[in-house]
Amino acid sequence: MRFFEDKAFKNGYKIIAGIDEAGRGPLAGPVVSAAVVLPKDFFDPDIIDSKKLNPTKRNLLHSRITEHALFTAIGVADTPEIERVNILQASLNSMKRACENLFISPDFLLIDGKFEIDSNIDQRAIIRGDSKSISIAAASIIAKVERDRLMFKFDQLYPEYGFAKHKGYGTKAHKKAILEHGASPIHRKTFKGVKEVL
Repeated sequence: MRFFEDKAFKNGYKIIAGIDEAGRGPLAGPVVSAAVVLPKDFFDPDIIDSKKLNPTKRNLLHSRITEHALFTAIGVADTPEIERVNILQASLNSMKRACENLFISPDFLLIDGKFEIDSNIDQRAIIRGDSKSISIAAASIIAKVERDRLMFKFDQLYPEYGFAKHKGYGTKAHKKAILEHGASPIHRKTFKGVKEVL
């Protein structure tokens, strides 16, 4: 989990940020990205791909990461942006914002996925990076927890949809709620899972 970080340090980079997003697949809500800069020799075997962790563990690790990280930041792309530019571009935009929101500019980026972001900073995109890089795994945890917290807030605004439970993903209960109540302002109306219900 430190191979890519150690290689970057060996190549002379000093501030390495892992970047990942959460929320590409849901039918509602924003896509949220996180950028995390960990100390040079930091390692924690519990920090793995956020999808492999339960909510309790993710929240625990969110606190641990923010305590030990040198810097963390998030970037958000909301539903109107997702509808306007498509989910891939919105995800890349949110990743770029997370990087730009860091207190200090990194000199190397490790990015989850196969696409680099629009930045002059040296970077490497890593497919399944959240299972190969501790920095990306940490970012995946921060992004997931922060997005879940946003979805809890949306649940208070639109309680009829059950966002606190499914976080906007296309469960049967969620699709049933869309059928009964129509789309809320945070639903991605261009997504097949919403269009087929309306």
